Parts: sequence; C-alpha cells; structure tokens
Amino acid sequence: MYIKSPYPDPPPLPNVNAHYFFFKRPDQAEWPNYTIHIDSATDARVMYRDFVRNIEDLSTGLAAPVSQGGMGLEGWEEGEIVGIISQNSSEYITLIHACLRIAVPFALISSYSTSFELKHALSLSKATRLFVGPQFVKNVRNAAAEAGIPQDRIYLIQDATSRRSRVKAVNGKAKQSLWGIIEDVRGRKLPLVDIRPARENTLAYLVFSSGTSGLPKAVMISHGNLMFSLGQAIVMQRAVMEVYTPPAPANPEGIPVSLAFLPLHHTYGLHMYSFRSTLAPTTYVILSQWNIEIALKAIPKYKVSALGLIPSVVHQLVNHPGIENVDFSSVKFMGSGAAYLPPELGDKMVKLLPSESLFTVGESLLSTIAAISIPNVDGVLEGRIRKIHGSTGVLIPGMEAMLFKDEHSIPSGTHSGEAGCKVNEPGELWLRSKNVALGYWNNPKANRETFVGGWLRTGDRFRYDEGGYFWYADRVKDTLKVSGAQVSPVEIEDCLLSHPLQLITDATVAGVSGGRTDDEKVPRAWIVLSDLGASKEWGKAKVIGELEKWHQENLSKYKWLRGGIEVVDSIPKSPTGKTLRRVLQDRYEKHAKKRGRKAKSKL
Repeated sequence: MYIKSPYPDPPPLPNVNAHYFFFKRPDQAEWPNYTIHIDSATDARVMYRDFVRNIEDLSTGLAAPVSQGGMGLEGWEEGEIVGIISQNSSEYITLIHACLRIAVPFALISSYSTSFELKHALSLSKATRLFVGPQFVKNVRNAAAEAGIPQDRIYLIQDATSRRSRVKAVNGKAKQSLWGIIEDVRGRKLPLVDIRPARENTLAYLVFSSGTSGLPKAVMISHGNLMFSLGQAIVMQRAVMEVYTPPAPANPEGIPVSLAFLPLHHTYGLHMYSFRSTLAPTTYVILSQWNIEIALKAIPKYKVSALGLIPSVVHQLVNHPGIENVDFSSVKFMGSGAAYLPPELGDKMVKLLPSESLFTVGESLLSTIAAISIPNVDGVLEGRIRKIHGSTGVLIPGMEAMLFKDEHSIPSGTHSGEAGCKVNEPGELWLRSKNVALGYWNNPKANRETFVGGWLRTGDRFRYDEGGYFWYADRVKDTLKVSGAQVSPVEIEDCLLSHPLQLITDATVAGVSGGRTDDEKVPRAWIVLSDLGASKEWGKAKVIGELEKWHQENLSKYKWLRGGIEVVDSIPKSPTGKTLRRVLQDRYEKHAKKRGRKAKSKL
C-alpha cells in the first residue's frame, strides 16, 4: 500500500547552510528584541539579539585561525566533530548553532551515559573535541583518554546567562569554558568569520538511537534534512492558521512561552528548542533536566502557554498527587511525541487543561525527525483532515509511506507499494522523504537493513484506515507470534488500562519463555497499581485476578496473558519515554533460569 501526505509539499528551499534559514530570513528583521531563554533555576534571561551575537562570536572563536587566537576548527571533510555532553542550557543551544554556522558537525551524547556508554559513543562518533558540563567531566575524562581525545580538547559548557572566566578549575585542573571563548573573541575584537558553505548532504550532526536493542547507533542528519523539516513545519502551521487563530499568550511580552525540559541530546527536544524555535518569537523556560516539582511551579510563574511532552511525563503528571490543584490556566497548547501515547493517558491530561487548549499527538523518529502527526484543530485542508480520537494522525507534508505485513510481502527491487498491507491491516511502516536521515554513521550493516532502495524501514507497525488515518500497533520486534498468529503487546496493554475501575496506572506487555516450542514467546504483563488498586479493599492478588478475568473477556484466547501478570513499582522507560521492555524481560528470564523452569502456560 502506497500512501502520500494529504498536505501540499514544502516549497523548494535553497541548497545552503541551514544557518541562513534559521537566522537570515527577511521576516526576522521585523522581530522585537524579545526574551528567548529563561533559566528556571536562576531566573536569568537571554535576549534574542544577544543570543544571535553569542552564536556569531562563539562560531568565530571556534573557526578563526589559531594565529589570530581562535581554535582553528575545520569542517567535516577535515575530520572535525564536536561532542556535546551536558544538561539543557542556553549555552548548549548556542553551541549547536555556532557549529552549524561554520559547518562543523556535532555529536549529541547523552549526559545520562555510563562510562561504558560514553566509551562506545566517543569511539563510534570519532569526536575530536568535547564540550562537557562540569558535573560530567570526571566521568568523561577516562573515556576521552581511551578515545584518543587530549585533555586540552575538553572544554566546559556552562550557564551562558552568567559571565564566566575563560578558564575554570574542575577537580584541580583548569578547563577552558565556552563562555570564555566568547569573551576572548570580544576582548581580541576578532573579525566575524563568514558563514561556511554547506549543501543538502553536508553532515550537520549525529544523534544516537536509544539502544533498546543492542548498542546505540549514530544517525546522520544533514543540513538538507534540517531545512526540509522546517519547511514541513511551516506548511502545517499555515494549514492550521487558515481555520484557527490562537488566543493571545498571557505573558507580559505577548509571545508564546514554552517549557524546555526535554533533553537536547534527543531529536524531539533538539528540534523544539533549537530549530523550530527560530520560526517565530517564543520564550523558552529552560530546565536543566526534568523535575516535576520545578515544572509545576514554572508553568504558572512564567505563564507557560505551550507544553511539549512525552508519554512518560504525561503519565507522571496525571498521577501526581494534587495535580488537580495545579494552575494550568495559561496553557493554550499541549503536544505529546517521541513515543506512543495511550489514548487513556491523553484523555486524563486534557481534563487538566483549559477547555480551549489544543492537544496533539505525533510520532517522531530519530531517522526522520518526524513522520506522522495529528492536526491541532479540526477542519484542516478545507475539512479533509480532522482530529480522530486514538489515531496518530496523517503523514506530515512531503512524506511518502508504505505498509508491509511481513518480509514476504516486500517487493524486491521496485518497492512500489503494489504488494503489502490492505486497508486496516497492520504492517511495518516504510517512509521516504527529504527529511529522512543520510544513514547510520560508520555502520554499513545497519544501513543495508534499514535504508532500502531510498526508503526507511521504521520498525514500527501501523494500520491505515479508509479515511486516511494511521493507528499505532507496536514495534516490529515487540510483536509476538503465538500459535502462528500475531499478537500486539500494545493491544493487550490498552485493554488492561481500559478497565473501568482504573485499578492500574501503567502497564506493559512483552514476550517471555513458556510457549509450545523453545522459540515461541507468550505474553506477560507488568502493571503499576493505582491508589484504589493498592488499597486494602483490593491489593495485588485481587487486582491480578480481576485483570485476568477482564482481559480474557475482551481478548481472543490466543492473546491471553499465558506468561502471567506481575505487579511492579514502576515501568522502566528511557529518558525520552520509550518503554524498556527488554529490562523486564531479562529480569524475568534470569529468575526463571534460577528456578530451573520456563513460565508455565495457562492454555
């Protein structure tokens, strides 16, 4: 099945460095000098024009010849790659744009990384210099040495809203700071370096996959990918504005205010706070990392009007004690992305927001930046696109897709969509667009398996209905085959969460040993009890019994939880909200092995 986005394609864009699109558009000349960044910890603020100047001066300090007092960084062709390991800050975003301006690629490395993960990331990315938050220097030092990065090529990235000296002592050793580089450029009065040329396929940055199956892979995003993704956003926004005029924000400057807490090393946060932030004046209240107490205080304090969330945060919010008393009156828009959001969670979150607030759900992918999204409002494109409850929406502008049921349904060579799924038949989503990544960095095997004939195999299963809307099924690798039939873990999870008494607040389902053959897995559920489920009236045993009865009444027999149901304190998730089923599966199998038996089948 071949599917094309119902939106018009993004307009042709010049084949240039993405910096021109971010900061050199004619419309930006009319922008006021607004507050672009607020540090939630200190209330320190960065104005837009100061932010742009910081980018220009930092890029000058990085690229100017050593003979002039600069660092002499050259582009990708010369092998230069800047690694960034830090929590969120205005400086982080400044560094990202400084690197883009001089066409030096950067690698976004998670600040949550263990020593083992750091060694892998540095070895794979082949980073030549590192900008590191002070609290992470000790953890980075040994990994950097093993990767061949000299200690004098490790620099500090700190809070740009406060003036710092050129060097700072960390663990007894002096480190040059990012702000020090900027101050040095200004002190020496170095001439501003020119914006370096970049083309459609020029590498912009590396972003790492979550590593839920094997070690993380580095995804290559180009300047052309960035340009096209912003073109997609513009087309969608124009379509929405034809049928909807947003209410004026409540903050004193009269511009939208967004809470910036998603990690900048991940695609969703990176694009929201670094790239789409250049489309229209918006203030970003920056949290160094997610903290629910700080976030709930910041929303009314700064009159936050836009909340971009992930499913794990939505889950945390709707189950937070006293959440019904939090002031969300300033919030005009809320979206959830990065992973599948169960409709029940979305419904609970919407009830906390003002009635006029808009809510949207999107499916974003590291290798595509974005692919599918629910429209913000009904009636987009002359009424052809509407908000459908539970649906993940339609393809965003400039996207093409195909759905294939299994390996045998994939046509060889042509990939024309003549074979594959029928309407309402779940299958793996394949995508083609100019926002699809260049591929995986230094990983030919993964490229051959994932980027096929100009198409990206997403590994996600969806179904496509008669109205042109997508519905999430599950991950290909998570789908179980029981007695020859496919079983979707997400379908079972949704069934458990839909129990009318709301005995649980979270659930995940995965395959464990215990099937009729050694390689067949059976479904097992891990659940988190609600306050009612944990009460004396119910309790673990009674809830499990009730959910056994409930799901067997509502699901076909081959979908029953033959691996059992287990109560846990929490479901492990990645920092971006993806459920880490493998953690629970491995723990179960380890205990089963110790007991010297497989899970007993209940059928």
